[in-house]
Amino acid sequence: MSDTLASSEIVREFWSAPPAPLNEAETVAVTEEIRALLQQEDAVLVAHYYTDPAIQALAEATGGCVSDSLEMARFGRDHKASTLIVAGVRFMGETAKILSPEKRVLMPTLEATCSLDIGCPAEEFAAFCDQHPDRTVVVYANTSAAVKARADWVVTSSIALDVVRYLKDRGEKLIWAPDKHLGNYVQRETGADMILWDSACIVHDEFKAKALEDLQAVYPEAAVLVHPESPESVVKMADAVGSTSQLIAAAQSLPNPVLIVATDKAIFYKMQQAAPDKLLIEAPTAGNGATCRSCAHCPWMAMNGLYSIHDVLQKGDQEILIDEAVRQQAVRSLQRMLDFRKP
Repeated sequence: MSDTLASSEIVREFWSAPPAPLNEAETVAVTEEIRALLQQEDAVLVAHYYTDPAIQALAEATGGCVSDSLEMARFGRDHKASTLIVAGVRFMGETAKILSPEKRVLMPTLEATCSLDIGCPAEEFAAFCDQHPDRTVVVYANTSAAVKARADWVVTSSIALDVVRYLKDRGEKLIWAPDKHLGNYVQRETGADMILWDSACIVHDEFKAKALEDLQAVYPEAAVLVHPESPESVVKMADAVGSTSQLIAAAQSLPNPVLIVATDKAIFYKMQQAAPDKLLIEAPTAGNGATCRSCAHCPWMAMNGLYSIHDVLQKGDQEILIDEAVRQQAVRSLQRMLDFRKP
């Protein structure tokens, strides 16, 4: 069975009998136990914007981090805790381990992966790169440690344009992987010579221009915020295009009272904090209920839960381990990213 099929089967199995929602008393009880375990294990919780709001709130309340993948990586590296609990998807845990090999890196579940990661197998990507030895290899953060090890640069969506403009000005031709929509956006904006890997995010690929146009007719006063992993037709309709952190900043600065948001809907937790008086609306996907694959929420991100955080702190399993030779190769491309955009 391929990695893609195996991962999809894991998701289907998980959501065929999803965990029951916690009531208020259960949430309070497990949250208090997690607080105690974080102290006991000298651990800090690092959560992505796309995780459940209860996880984001807990990370904030315990001195952790809620951010995009770039700042998650930086925070985990610089924090004094000896154990990092990374609530997100597997490449985020791997990134934390690459940058902090001396720390124990645990995840609520190691089965939470990413459609972009599984859509770019390391061996196939290495062979693709070998066909173009004259090109600089730039990979998106949503990739495995092995793919990062093959790359010259790692970028997040928040710095992709700046890095590619820098490389273009140096006269470099590029290979870009894995997200074709983000790659197309970067290519259009920069004019760089880029060969693109063919993969897409299961969430952002579902946003549709025609349905978005229909929604705009209902809310003519709305601004449209779009993550550049979305199809070109959707990106062209945006009033603001950017990474998760950039979209949150746009929500705060735009004057519009209504915002239609084309990215994972879990971002609404932090976005509403930044723009408390604004109405946030999900951009339409390919369908509703069973007719869409993600319905504007990453199925792997949704595998993170309070009980799984509690369990991994108790048991110490679900640990990210990376071959040291791979880590040493991958840290070079990651460090270039961090050095390029210092805080």
